[in-house]
Amino acid sequence: MSSLGEQIRARLPYQRRNAASLVLLVFAMVLTLSAFAEVGLARDGSIPAGMFGYGGGLVVLAVSAYFVQMKFAPYADPVLLPLAVALNGIGFATIYRLDLDTSADWKQAALNGRTLEDAANAADQLMWTFVGIGMFVAALLIMRDTDKSDAPLSFTPKTAQRYTYLIGLGAIIMLLLPVVPGLGNTVNGARVWIQIPGVGGLQPAEFAKLMMVAFFAGYLVNKRQAMSLIGKKFGPLSLPRLRDLGPVLVIWFFCLGVLFIQKDLGTALLFFGLFVSMLYIATQRLSWIMIGLGLLAVGVFVAMQLPFMGHVDQRISIWQNPTAYFDGGCLLDSGEVVPVNPNTEIYEKFAAQGSQFPGTAACAELGGAFSDSRQLMMGLFSLGEGGVLGTGLGQGEPWRTPLAFSDFIFTSIGEELGLTGLMALLLMYGLIVQRGMKTALAARDSYLKLFAGGVSFVLALQVFVIVGGVTKLIPLTGLTTPFLSQGGSSMMANWILIAILVRMSHDARKPAPQAIQDEGMTQIVSTR
Repeated sequence: MSSLGEQIRARLPYQRRNAASLVLLVFAMVLTLSAFAEVGLARDGSIPAGMFGYGGGLVVLAVSAYFVQMKFAPYADPVLLPLAVALNGIGFATIYRLDLDTSADWKQAALNGRTLEDAANAADQLMWTFVGIGMFVAALLIMRDTDKSDAPLSFTPKTAQRYTYLIGLGAIIMLLLPVVPGLGNTVNGARVWIQIPGVGGLQPAEFAKLMMVAFFAGYLVNKRQAMSLIGKKFGPLSLPRLRDLGPVLVIWFFCLGVLFIQKDLGTALLFFGLFVSMLYIATQRLSWIMIGLGLLAVGVFVAMQLPFMGHVDQRISIWQNPTAYFDGGCLLDSGEVVPVNPNTEIYEKFAAQGSQFPGTAACAELGGAFSDSRQLMMGLFSLGEGGVLGTGLGQGEPWRTPLAFSDFIFTSIGEELGLTGLMALLLMYGLIVQRGMKTALAARDSYLKLFAGGVSFVLALQVFVIVGGVTKLIPLTGLTTPFLSQGGSSMMANWILIAILVRMSHDARKPAPQAIQDEGMTQIVSTR
């Protein structure tokens, strides 16, 4: 019986689908321009002037990426690029819509003698979109077909297998950069940013995740047979040998280190989940999933007990009881949460004394830890306001949620496009992951199977963590929503991710080399 990969390869069309890709790309661009037009019509009753600048810029970039793909990866999956453009366009239009509102807020704040540090900026997002699609084009030009690896200066996705441990070391260095004094800085309690002169803030973890995928794929393709061996059986579970647990424990300690040093629950969760997922793909043993979930629970429990990990403890406490922390809550040693919001007497006491942070000061007097769930609660209110069909693009008030253009852009879209719009977004992410998994199954090389599977999993995990966080399914973390959130690091890393999948899908879908035709027996001709 043929394997699943062989069955999928047998069903592949092995023909170019550039026309289909172009039709889908045109639909994605029409969707983007319609979103821009809807924002202007809803707010001002006319087509916004920015539509031709911002929307037209994205159209030029998308068409350029299409022609590069058609030229250098003609057999690539026709759906990946249009899906990425559609997600990028919807996120861009949402940031443009929020930019209009936050600009108004900015003016009002200036009249009151204050300034806003965080605000949506459509011009910056267009610049990062340009850089991101530029990364997509550059990655396609640099990566060659796997059967042309002997060409001068060639680099294929499989080339990364030769430098597995070097790439792993690079990923660790990238993750540790934010803790370097003078280079990294702390934002909202997590130390995940570095400052580059002339560029601004950058999140190295966004690029480290792709390097980790390459490292895990190279490591597991060599070790999967040993890790597939069964040690002892406990009921329905077949546990691995104790000595094979070593790599999992090393990754577990490494993720705990990220959690302790950078106080970044989201990145630690993403990397450990990625490793366990790829381990399951390599060995197909459910016991690794159970062991991974157990180690994850132990790690989170340990983090909650450590006094210097209050940031993680606060996130989990808010997740369990967000209502008690709305506009300020104080967690006492007894476990009780006491409100310290503007409606309380103790808050007014410190506000009257001129304290800059009355809630924090009031909680300090009570001897507890201060937290505020306003962002999470306002996001949930936005989703409730949107309902099934939403208020309409440009007709809601998503800007009331802090960081509505970044961490909470998913709830901003949910308020104005409703549950229907969010389901459409999740369907787009699901299609990218499904196409990536199909590429992994159809790949002819074990390393490429793991690589493509890992790239698909890292996107799926990131969407699950951020969507689960803003909808209160899991504790809130600081990850970005791929292609939607404002920011350059995430935009560049995710466009490179799409380029890797496009290149791998081209390799999997192109026709196999034709065998030399049988021209009969070799004839020996004498020239004498």
